[in-house]
Amino acid sequence: MQENLSPTVFDVRALGAAGDGVTDDTAVLQAAIDSAAAVQGIVFIPPGRYLTGPLHGAPKIRLTGAANFSFREPGGSVLVLKPGCEAKALLDITFAYGISIDNLCLVGDGIEADRLVHGIGIFKEDYGKQEDTPCIDHCRIERFSGDAIHLQRIWCFSVRHCSCCFCGGAGILVRGWDGFILDNWLSGNRGAGYAAYDENASVTLTGNRIEWNRSGGIVARGGAKYNVTGNYIDRSGCAGMDIQGGSDFAVTGNVIYRSGKPEWTTDPATSAHLILRSVAGVSFCGNSLAVGRDDGGKGSWSPSTGMVLDSLTDCVVANNVLHNGATENLVLEAGSMENCSILNNMGSVYDIS
Repeated sequence: MQENLSPTVFDVRALGAAGDGVTDDTAVLQAAIDSAAAVQGIVFIPPGRYLTGPLHGAPKIRLTGAANFSFREPGGSVLVLKPGCEAKALLDITFAYGISIDNLCLVGDGIEADRLVHGIGIFKEDYGKQEDTPCIDHCRIERFSGDAIHLQRIWCFSVRHCSCCFCGGAGILVRGWDGFILDNWLSGNRGAGYAAYDENASVTLTGNRIEWNRSGGIVARGGAKYNVTGNYIDRSGCAGMDIQGGSDFAVTGNVIYRSGKPEWTTDPATSAHLILRSVAGVSFCGNSLAVGRDDGGKGSWSPSTGMVLDSLTDCVVANNVLHNGATENLVLEAGSMENCSILNNMGSVYDIS
């Protein structure tokens, strides 16, 4: 993309951004976003390291670059948050209806930063009258003190092919509904890989690798209408999947491995692959659950329990495999089961002695 390619394409290098990791490029980057907003255009960020303060998105624009990242490192088009910034997020897309963000790496100033800063954020006091519809695709978002992606009162969204990693909060935190979370790495966060603690519904989680997250793999409180299919959930600090106080989840074809890492939690009740508590209308079928320890044969074997089932109504938990599924109990029925089918959950307790 050259400077005169199109009056609707804004190359930040052509506009004066240095991209050297030293020069403050905030003003140029924000000016490009504002110019694109006037014509519903594209902001192109060529490969480089752009030191920046907080940026504010705009409706119906596209922020794009060339993100050439690996599992361990960012590369290509990298936005680096200036240390000590007063910001809610590096990229605030509140009210940026219809924004597309792709092929960028966003790097925070570390999980021990004094302020809670997220990578990409939406911060709304109410849901408003229209769908947000951000599309976040092929981005790497790492080392923020808060969440990699923080969506507060979101209404319609997709996150695909992204690496949300090594943050002080969650990989993706959702308060809202109507979302697609597909084919992502949610790795090494101090919070959960996916977290929803307030109202949440109508989310599809498919084909994600959710691993080494201290507060759990997938955590949903009071959620409804979820489709959770084909995810790999590995070495969570708490439960691999923790669903409480909600209804109508279809969960199938997931692998949940070595949950409840003891070194990361002091609550033995979270040492489980699955916690279902006070839920209704949940189908948990055709999943594979197994114990494990840290890579290289290090650390403690976990979890102690395969599945914790407590106060269920109209649920089916069936045909799951727990080969070497837990160190103590495969299935723990801790509360009432009203009109439920709990059967054919075949497996074996793993002897760690």
